[in-house]
Amino acid sequence: MQREPNFLDNLRAELRDGRRWLDRSIVLAYAVAAGLSVVAFTMLAEGAFDLFMKVYHWQGGWAVLLWTPAITAFVVWATRRWAANAAGSGIPQVAAALQTGLTEKDRSRFVSLWLSFAKAVLTSLGFLAGLSTGREGPAVQVAAGVMHHGRRWFGPRSGITPYGLLVAGGAAGIAAAFNAPLAGVVFAIEELTRKFESRSSGLIIAAIVLAGLMGVSVFGNLSYFGRILVTRLGWDAFLPGLAVSLVCGVLGGLFAKLLADSLTGAPNRFNRWRARWPVRFAAVAGLAVAVIGLVTGGATFGAGSEAVKHMLAGEADVPAFYVTLKFIATWLTAWAGVPGGIFAPSLSIGAGVGHNVAVLMGGGDIAPALIAMGMAAFLAAVTQAPLTSFIIVMEMVDGQALVLSLMSSAMLASLISRMLARPLYETLAAAMLSAAHLPDTFPEEGERDEAEPAKPGPRPEAEPQERPPEGR
Repeated sequence: MQREPNFLDNLRAELRDGRRWLDRSIVLAYAVAAGLSVVAFTMLAEGAFDLFMKVYHWQGGWAVLLWTPAITAFVVWATRRWAANAAGSGIPQVAAALQTGLTEKDRSRFVSLWLSFAKAVLTSLGFLAGLSTGREGPAVQVAAGVMHHGRRWFGPRSGITPYGLLVAGGAAGIAAAFNAPLAGVVFAIEELTRKFESRSSGLIIAAIVLAGLMGVSVFGNLSYFGRILVTRLGWDAFLPGLAVSLVCGVLGGLFAKLLADSLTGAPNRFNRWRARWPVRFAAVAGLAVAVIGLVTGGATFGAGSEAVKHMLAGEADVPAFYVTLKFIATWLTAWAGVPGGIFAPSLSIGAGVGHNVAVLMGGGDIAPALIAMGMAAFLAAVTQAPLTSFIIVMEMVDGQALVLSLMSSAMLASLISRMLARPLYETLAAAMLSAAHLPDTFPEEGERDEAEPAKPGPRPEAEPQERPPEGR
């Protein structure tokens, strides 16, 4: 018969195990460092975008026609020269590093202190260029690289593995970037892994919360787009809400498919040109983003937070075609090959869909609710991570009136997206592993819901990337 656990005996054993407490302290110290690194990155990116807006407002804004393509070309050149695996969102890199069977040297191709530093600086330069980009995906790679550095301090019996550190770091990046610790935990489970290691799950969650608190302590308990005040919804909101979910599901699925095809080198004339002259291609893409920004009065520059605030305030200065042009600007920014994320731009595109539906259907008081539903639905459709998406938006909402509405819109949009495109981050991560001649364990179509572990299968073709110099 198994002996009942004795509290005092267990407490003495815990207190006597000094090495275990040292390991825990190291994890928490690295969690603080990861959170502070995201805070520093946030301040750098916001300062860079503020400087861009000064350039935009100088001499009627025409200077951006030179400024944006020049900086975009430089960012792509510097990325390919010194930090090739800092390009793109950052979430696919962490997903690639989490694959089983990789050596520490292999993982360091995707997450490291050097890549974290390069990611923060190069993404901030993207904001300085005024590109349609976000900092949340990059924050995942930044924080994961910091946490992954802590692996060298643990012994084989610590129970804290590089896998656990990467999960904690990636989730801490979301928590700190959005000031949303709950979203960080759900993101870790839904997007990075389907389970926590039982021996260290509590410590990993503590690290996520602690990193998230770094953002809260600096920026206050505020969300990315501020507080969204809504009234309780009735049945009159059913049809508008359904329309928002359906439109976001289709647009988000097409956006994910377009990004996957563009970034994995799907054969076409433009991708061949991009592969041959990547810096020139980036300059042309930057010029197109600058033109779109001028046409929209600056609404499509950056993450899109100001445009969302204007929509929520009921101001009519956001153009009706904002959704289409923000969609194109974000795609061109990602296709150019600069380091930068799509979380915040996706939220702003979804907000635009909700705003347009509210205008067409005479939304009135339910317009803020439709905007919030659009944000959750479009992000869920692009990432195919509905729980993370609805919780991120829920933590921006003051009150519980929209919980079921946000959940339903995110789930429906994600379901529609799955009919149109494969999961974006898995596809991009598989392409990165393929380019590095490393195996992947992502599930093939039809295997995702199976109980057995997924088997490696054909990977998307990816154009070769220049590698960072040895020692970087």
